[in-house]
Amino acid sequence: MIVIGGGPVGEVAAERAARGGLRVALVEHERFGGECSYWACIPSKALLRPGNLLAAAKRVPGVPVGDAVDPAEVFARRDWFTGKGDDTGQVKWAEGVGIVPIRGHGRITGEREITIDGGDVLTARHAVIVATGSVPRTPSIPGLDTVSPWGSREATSAEKVPGRLGVLGGGVVGVEMAQAFATLGAEVHLIISGERPLPRLPEFAGDAVIAGLREAGVTVHTGSGIDSVSAVDGGKELALKGGERLVVDELLVATGRRPATDGLGVETLGLEAGAPLTTDDNGRVSAVDGEWLFAVGDVTGRAPLTHQGKYAARAAGDAVAAQAAGKPVDSAAWSEHSATADHHAIPQVVFTDPEVASVGLAGPEEGKPHRVVDIDIAVAGSSLHADGYAGKARIVVDTERGVLLGATFVGQDVAELLHAATIAIVGEVPLSRLWHAVPSFPTISEVWLRLLEAYGL
Repeated sequence: MIVIGGGPVGEVAAERAARGGLRVALVEHERFGGECSYWACIPSKALLRPGNLLAAAKRVPGVPVGDAVDPAEVFARRDWFTGKGDDTGQVKWAEGVGIVPIRGHGRITGEREITIDGGDVLTARHAVIVATGSVPRTPSIPGLDTVSPWGSREATSAEKVPGRLGVLGGGVVGVEMAQAFATLGAEVHLIISGERPLPRLPEFAGDAVIAGLREAGVTVHTGSGIDSVSAVDGGKELALKGGERLVVDELLVATGRRPATDGLGVETLGLEAGAPLTTDDNGRVSAVDGEWLFAVGDVTGRAPLTHQGKYAARAAGDAVAAQAAGKPVDSAAWSEHSATADHHAIPQVVFTDPEVASVGLAGPEEGKPHRVVDIDIAVAGSSLHADGYAGKARIVVDTERGVLLGATFVGQDVAELLHAATIAIVGEVPLSRLWHAVPSFPTISEVWLRLLEAYGL
């Protein structure tokens, strides 16, 4: 089998297939370990954690804290986590589990055939799995290409804190990097098109995050955007919608990502470059005959999160190994070969201060027997956790079946509440049984008791 893309998703797919008895080549044109390890999840959270911890410490009297984090120490810790881009350890890991790592750009040139830049041709006996991830989606703004804007990579790998940072985009990357650089000492301007960031989440989540950003010193420009960008003495001038002008030292464009299928050779299969590779739940690319081409992770457009990509990679890697061994591939929901949770229970955490943790439905679906319960997180555990603790919780319930369909938590350190909700949704645990899962006192998890009481149990 051949896997194109040596990030965490491709690594998992390769490992599962190798464990199933296949000889696996893993092709990567940049760094083994991928976007998440060097430019996304890991470095961004390393940049965020010190500021969040400082804010948390200030909410508990008697804890000796300073007024600011040390950017040099923060950057040094981030560099430790990323190894400053050295992927030697990842290569050794791959070799250690029986994977053959190949450095180069892989392009599909025929059925089960991959050509590496330089001319080497690899042919898979059984399957090819594409795990090339995603790339930034850049908006068409006059002058943007003349000022060398930051993308997420430049932000997470920055060596110094800009005096003034503009951030365009109110999604996860935008709010997290605005928070991180504000706590590192930058003057940050977040520019969003709507009235609040994180528009796909409940309104109370966006409202809480925008309040937290402002408390951290971020200036938030709502209902705005950028009409044009130009270089000026001392920085980059942003002409905002509505006529306001800003001058910043760096501009981070965080306006989303798209599947990385450019240069992959999908045109040879009648597919469109730049478009997602649509798959079934086993990971097979639906539009390609022969059951030899699979795709997992961001490149599919299904659930663009590292943990969901790795989940799909486990299913696909095991499916390919089973198929190669002449065993049946189980396409049933919730089977070992199916990434069923992509449709029902995708957990995600936004690591701002306050945190936002969400899984499943964010709100009711029109015409469905759904009920929404919203409460404040106001229990003994939250009061002890931080003075003035402010948080909210929501559950979405299927009232006919009496099971949880979604949950959202907003507040300091709510990320660790999320897996309980994910388990309840995936397991379809009846609320009447969930009532018997007694939360420990005094913890923030007692919010589960309050949610069920508010529902009427």
